[in-house]
Amino acid sequence: AALALVDGKRAAAAGLPARAWPSLLAEAKAQAPFDAALGDWLAGVYLADTLDAALARRGELAAGECWLTPEGHRVDAVSVRYHAEASGDGLMARKQQLDQAAARADALRPEIDALQKKRDSLLSMGNMLAEAVRGQKGSLTRLEAELNAATLEHVKLDQAARQGAARLSAIEAERGRIAEERRQAAEGIAEAELMGEEAALTLEELGLQLEEARLERLNAETRLELARNKARDAERVLHEIKLALHSAEQKVAELSRRGRELADRDEQLQERLETLVGEAETVDEAVPEEALQLALAEREARDGEVSAARDRLNQLTERMREITQRQHEANAALPALREARSDWLLKHQEARLAMERFAEELAQAEADEAALLADLNEGVKPNALAAEIARLARALEGLGAVNLAALQELDEAKKRGEYLQNQSDDLNQAMATLVEAISKIDGETRDMLQATYDAVNAKMREFFPTLFGGGRAELVLTGEDLLDAGVQIIAQPPGKKNSTIHLLSGGEKALTAMSLVFSLFSLNPAPFCLLDEVDAPLDDANTSRFCDLVKQMSERTQFLYISHNRLTMEMAEQLVGVTMQEQGVSRIVAVDIVEALKMRETA
Repeated sequence: AALALVDGKRAAAAGLPARAWPSLLAEAKAQAPFDAALGDWLAGVYLADTLDAALARRGELAAGECWLTPEGHRVDAVSVRYHAEASGDGLMARKQQLDQAAARADALRPEIDALQKKRDSLLSMGNMLAEAVRGQKGSLTRLEAELNAATLEHVKLDQAARQGAARLSAIEAERGRIAEERRQAAEGIAEAELMGEEAALTLEELGLQLEEARLERLNAETRLELARNKARDAERVLHEIKLALHSAEQKVAELSRRGRELADRDEQLQERLETLVGEAETVDEAVPEEALQLALAEREARDGEVSAARDRLNQLTERMREITQRQHEANAALPALREARSDWLLKHQEARLAMERFAEELAQAEADEAALLADLNEGVKPNALAAEIARLARALEGLGAVNLAALQELDEAKKRGEYLQNQSDDLNQAMATLVEAISKIDGETRDMLQATYDAVNAKMREFFPTLFGGGRAELVLTGEDLLDAGVQIIAQPPGKKNSTIHLLSGGEKALTAMSLVFSLFSLNPAPFCLLDEVDAPLDDANTSRFCDLVKQMSERTQFLYISHNRLTMEMAEQLVGVTMQEQGVSRIVAVDIVEALKMRETA
């Protein structure tokens, strides 16, 4: 701001010559100590009635002198300065404004006094209201503290409940895993039993072939020594086959024993499963941390045992695969061995029968073998004896063959018939048991599926109007048989009579899908639920209803969702954001709502 300093001790300086004209200094009423300064400022300033008069007498002015008009125009000897009315900074204008302001102040004085009194009363009332507001703020602060404490307690209880639910889910998962391992072990036992039955059938076929080979009657017309050598070779091959069969029987017995061990292990796992189920039923929602750690350690130990059992089962499976491979190889080599064995058995049988027949003939003839040996000298030709033996054999063949093993064959056929009858009865009984089990499983499955369908349909009828603010939705079966039928969704928002969900908008389809998903979650709650921008096609009203339903469902399930919606983010207990302050570098920014409330309360 402009500032003028006046030296009140100095006297007025001698200036312009005195004139008889009306001057501004004569009109000013200055007092000490401003009279000297005012005389210096206003020296040579004379008053003119009009601008024309000032212009007419401008030639009479000396240097430093000027005429001043009532309008504020200033006229000196060489120039004219016109006053601008709009600026409002002239002395005369200011004087007029001051006069007007004083008159207006005098007129407004009573009103100002009345307003002053009203202001004083309003100030007193405002002080009273301020005291009342301060009291209410104290009450509000106490209520907010109580609310924050209740919120923290609720969060703690919610976390404890979620931990209990997570433990229960882990126990259920372990139970399912044990049931799956039990099923796999049962399948392994069944496969081992099937392999044992196949091995038994193979043994039976070999026995039948052996019996058929023994029942064949052959005539011996070849040399005896060669037949004996070939018979010994055939006996050696037969012994090797018997050893292989015995080894297969031992492996089948080993597989049966291991199957029994797996059954025992399955019973132990079932007992452990029942114990875990009992613990799951009696588990407290607020599980101590120490008990939880012990349970987790025990679970890891049981997981190790299950892994070991699974490894043993894999080893048994690998061994069974090796045995099957060896069995296939044996089956591939079996036709050649059967053919060779049949050839050797044929020749051995021929030689044995020839020897027995020759001995029997000698016994029937009551021949003296010692005398005959004496008669056998170098002069007797074997060919002649062989020709004679052949002639005698043809004569015997003309008499016809007698089957001396018919009774033995009959007994063996009866035994085999009884065995086959027992096998047939066992198979029929097993088939009946299997059909009964299948029927029972179908019935239980149909009941469980019907109960699940009814529960999901009821929840969907409840959640759909909640999300849409009205309307109806239901699940409809597309077939008569529940096990083979499909499921169709009928959804009609408020004010619509559509026949299919394909006629709905994107947001309506999203809400319909959410009602179905939440219905399934309410039937079998999972520990976590991940939602990826499901509120993107929703408006504010639908988003508010969606948030209310998520809050209701969060009592049993923890929701993790990605959203850009303000209303949805306000519902969260903890916010995690991803920012990119630098190009190509992302950062995670997390906000804990509970901690933020604590900080606000502290502030």
